[in-house]
Amino acid sequence: MRPHQPGLGPSRSPAFAHIAEEVTAATARDRRPASITRRTFAGATVLALAGGLAACTGGDLSVERTESPETTVLPGDDLPAASAALSAALFTSSDVAVLADEASLEALLPTLEGFPAPVLAGIDQAVADEIDRLGAGTLVVPAGVDPGDLGDGREIVEIDLSAENPDLPKASAGEATTAVTLLIDPEAASPAQSLASTVVTAAGGTVVETPGGDVGRSSESVAAAKEAAGEDASAGVLALGDSFGDTSALVEALGRAATTTELPGGGITAYPGRRMIAAYGSPAVPSLGILGEQDLEQTLERVKEMVTEYDGLAEEPVVPALEIITTIASSEPGGDGDFSSELGVEGLREWVDAAGEAGVYVVLDLQPGTTDFLTQAKRYEELLTAPHVGLALDAEWRLEPGQKHLEQIGSVTAAEINEVSTWLAGLTAEHGLPQKVLILHQFNLSMISDRQDVDTSRPELAITLHADGHGTPEDKLATWNALQRDLPGGIFMAWKNFHDEDTPMFTPEETFTLEPRPWFVSYQ
Repeated sequence: MRPHQPGLGPSRSPAFAHIAEEVTAATARDRRPASITRRTFAGATVLALAGGLAACTGGDLSVERTESPETTVLPGDDLPAASAALSAALFTSSDVAVLADEASLEALLPTLEGFPAPVLAGIDQAVADEIDRLGAGTLVVPAGVDPGDLGDGREIVEIDLSAENPDLPKASAGEATTAVTLLIDPEAASPAQSLASTVVTAAGGTVVETPGGDVGRSSESVAAAKEAAGEDASAGVLALGDSFGDTSALVEALGRAATTTELPGGGITAYPGRRMIAAYGSPAVPSLGILGEQDLEQTLERVKEMVTEYDGLAEEPVVPALEIITTIASSEPGGDGDFSSELGVEGLREWVDAAGEAGVYVVLDLQPGTTDFLTQAKRYEELLTAPHVGLALDAEWRLEPGQKHLEQIGSVTAAEINEVSTWLAGLTAEHGLPQKVLILHQFNLSMISDRQDVDTSRPELAITLHADGHGTPEDKLATWNALQRDLPGGIFMAWKNFHDEDTPMFTPEETFTLEPRPWFVSYQ
């Protein structure tokens, strides 16, 4: 039956005359506030009188919520789809639903504080299907919003948003609250954020800001993820928008956050949760950089003091790091003939362990000579299973057979880099470690061939391009800019300051005014 339209009273059939009078009387007895207007369609009126519908008798409309919804990523850019998906996640059924358009939503939401019913935005098929699934016989709409065909056979309750205290029909979801946490990304504008936050809060849930959609970015986000996921990451968490990935990625990220050791500075994602300031060199070898100019304890104190020089220069935490030259390019072939002198694992362990206890990140730097990077990296697998240890590949010192150091600049192929990243990512996943930094040193384009083919897809790694040329500020900036041309997506930038070779060396303020601001800065 088509609903009766206001203004068609004189043409009513006689069969409905007594019904209209009863509705008029019931409305008068109900004494609804002026801020609510009921537009009752003929078909709905018959149902109300025959079945005693709560909306017409003054009783509560029933809302049934899910106890703990399945963990889901909701669409962030499509407001109607997001509101429908949120409703489907939170509500098993509901006698009533709020329906708004985007223009009225901002003014409507403050009036819905504590209102337990689903809120749907837009008039499209997704919303229509959700209203049908809910079994909603009553629609609450802001005055002036036309529900169109969605109003057919339903009672329409209009609320006047210009009223000081707009009233809503009585609706009850019982005393139980829904165990749910909504993750929203404050860095991603979503038209559904306000709606989702209002509905989840009204359901008794919690709303948590998760910058970048990364639950591992900081200690705060990790703690929130642990609390939200509890013992089962597959239930109880809703996230809004593409920055959280798909649902399976979100469940995996929540699981990692609950079980993974955090990095120095907090969180389990290397970047963009922190920036690092590193002392570069090799223990007891002053000529290779400042790391070797003093003993272990003094080195840790020195790098912490270096970090204080960056206070106030970045929004992110700035943490200390050591970049230890672990295999040192040699002018002699050595016993294994690879022109690289490898430090022993046991000798390095003291440095790695002490750094970890002091909250200092460690990067093991490889200068492989004529051997390949993967072969050398595997020598230090035991150290790389520590959560605060990453890896650096220094292509300047990667030789082909017959070549010698300092006679030419070394180079590495993207394929060889990918062999290392695949192995390192697998090691990280196998041991349940936080994201590892993988640094690629470069100051000349020829140092990495087929650079466009470097694989940056592994979430276990933060691949970082280290611009480590020295010289005048103009020369260093030219190198910095050149290295970023045609750089594969997903690579972070790093910078090196040389105490002796730079003329002059950049100050911390100058270093952090680079575009983009470097995530890793080492001092040699």
